Amino acid sequence: MRLMPVALAALIGFSYVSVPATAEAAEADPLVASICDYVKANDKNRLRKKLKESRVKLRQIYSGISCDGQSLLRTAYGANANDAGEFVAKRLSVTELSVPEADGMTIQAWAEGNGHGASPITAAIKERLGAAAGGEEE
Repeated sequence: MRLMPVALAALIGFSYVSVPATAEAAEADPLVASICDYVKANDKNRLRKKLKESRVKLRQIYSGISCDGQSLLRTAYGANANDAGEFVAKRLSVTELSVPEADGMTIQAWAEGNGHGASPITAAIKERLGAAAGGEEE
């Protein structure tokens, strides 16, 4: 009789384990596909609306989203999607912006190393990181 509550608790616990989502799994998660598409299309307004409708915060799901093997910010750089990229950068925590990505580089180091140092996205990232250095971390 005591086995049932333990089994039920384990089942509930395992159901909350999250798996990183990718755009390739679009059939499984249309939210990820939509987010990637809106970033690639530089459609900040639809991106904002989709996040609001889905009741998710970008900083909660950012690390689990991959668009064609790239992070959302790298996808924005690649698509020259400055408006969407700035929106993403301003919604992320300083910690998330400082975490090295799969290749071991932070987004700022990668951007400057790949000729995106003058991009508005990079400016938004630097502003976000600079605000934290000044004691205004969110």
